[in-house]
Amino acid sequence: MVRWGMVIDLKRCTGCHSCSVACKVEHHTPPGVFWAKVVRIESGKYPTVIRQAVPLLCMHCREPECEKVCPTGATKKQPDGRVTVDSDECVGCRYCAVACPYGARCFAPDWKDYFTGDKKPSSPYAEYSKKKWLEESDKGVVSKCDFCEERVEQGKQPACVNACPCEARTFGDLDDPESEVSQLIKKRRGMQLHPEYGTDASVYYLPAR
Repeated sequence: MVRWGMVIDLKRCTGCHSCSVACKVEHHTPPGVFWAKVVRIESGKYPTVIRQAVPLLCMHCREPECEKVCPTGATKKQPDGRVTVDSDECVGCRYCAVACPYGARCFAPDWKDYFTGDKKPSSPYAEYSKKKWLEESDKGVVSKCDFCEERVEQGKQPACVNACPCEARTFGDLDDPESEVSQLIKKRRGMQLHPEYGTDASVYYLPAR
């Protein structure tokens, strides 16, 4: 059994937000819902301040805090390492969103049109987008990145990996020591975000310098 994981090269990432846009297009997420996002951090002191783009998504932790607090069992840790949300079991209490130390979970009480802000679709594409969103996540439940489950099952890369123009993202099997992700972590000193939380994240970052 594989354990899916991702490596993000901070030296390559330019903060272009292609990953965020590709994720929204792939999953038809409504306004305010970002399963993938990019934040900018600063370090150092003037005049040598450094700004760094840091892509964020669900970390698919081996010890997920979100799973521990879910009262209905809607949050599940899959055998392949992914952490998923069953929209049929989620009651929208958002305990998981509070417990997640990475801010990876989103909640949308209702679907809204991107251009009008109304609940009624303004175009045929908006109608299609609403249909797909409600099929995947429904309204009034928590949603998040699932490593593009359907794409991976078809042998494809997650949408964010496929869209990155700088090839800053690598997806693969963390349990295979010969996989590209495992080799990158070993050779480039891959690091987890906030390891002190003890969540054992499946997303690793390669240092920018």
